[in-house]
Parts: sequence; C-alpha cells; structure tokens
Amino acid sequence: MSSQNIEIQKALETLKNGGLILYPTDTVWGIGCDANNPEAIKKVYQLKQREDSKALICLVADNRMLKKYVKQVPLAAQNIIDITNKPTTIIYDEAQNLAENLIAEDGSIAMRIPNDDFCYWLSRKFNGAIVSTSANISGQPTPKSFKEIAPEVLKGVDYVVNLHREKICDKPSSIIKLGNNGVVKIIRA
Repeated sequence: MSSQNIEIQKALETLKNGGLILYPTDTVWGIGCDANNPEAIKKVYQLKQREDSKALICLVADNRMLKKYVKQVPLAAQNIIDITNKPTTIIYDEAQNLAENLIAEDGSIAMRIPNDDFCYWLSRKFNGAIVSTSANISGQPTPKSFKEIAPEVLKGVDYVVNLHREKICDKPSSIIKLGNNGVVKIIRA
C-alpha cells in the first residue's frame, strides 16, 4: 500500500469518528472535518477561535458530489472552473445536505473541487464534503508551509497527515460568489 493510501485510510478513520485532521490541500495546509458532523464543525471553530457566523470552505471530489450539496449549480460555475488556472472556491446559493452550522446565514456554502490527488481521493473515498479551513488561529497569518503551523493547531487536531510537509504555498484560493441570479462577485482575488 502506498504512503498516500495509508494516509488516506488514517484520515478517513479520523473523519468518520468525528475527529479533526490537519492535511495538505491544493492551496494551504487545512484543518478538516466531516461537513455533515455539527460537533466536529464546532471543534473547528473552537480550535481556530473563530466566530461560527464566519462560514468555512468545503472540498468535494467532483461535479457529481458538488450537486449533492448545492441545490442549483449555475452554468457559469463550470465555465469558471474550466478557465481558471488557479485554485478557485465558489460560494453557491442554496446549500443542502450539510450540517446546519456549516451553512452561512444567507443559505450559501463555499465549495472547491481541488486539483490535488490526495484531496480528490480523500473526498472520493469519504464519499462526502470535507471542511477545509486554513491551519491557523483566526486573525493570525495563514501558514505558507507545514513548519509555520502553530503548536496549538498541531495539538488541537486528532490526526496530522504525513504527506507533502515540505510543500510551500503562495496563498489561499481565490473566492468568487456566484448567485443563482447570475451575479458574480469576487471576494478574494
């Protein structure tokens, strides 16, 4: 079994048991949990010392999975995903089939289909959305590498994925809000 498969298995066990993982994403190191487990999501907010009114991002494996969590995926979403050459998170209206405390007050959800082998297989084998929020305490800088992650974050998760620890990240994903009414708003370029 490859080291990636071993790490996926350990991360899956943690997610299924309501735990938090620290994992490399297509952008920065992320704190993750089951997007359908309100208790796990509460733990993420506590670890980050963040208000739970501030929405979190989720990763899904593909378009099929995205449609499970978004009532209506606008056609423009696929165009944005196809033409962008950098990781892009899209905020969709009318989230569904997710823990209540994950969905923003306006009913929206931020989702990304990562162009990353580990994240793809983790989400695919988990068969569900996985929370992905930067591995920092709220208000502190986003760590660009594993060694910049604060000790309290490392201690606060249940499992730390042992892959890509040498990876250096430039910045988090772009975020675009895509309303069902066709309005596109850039939140983070």
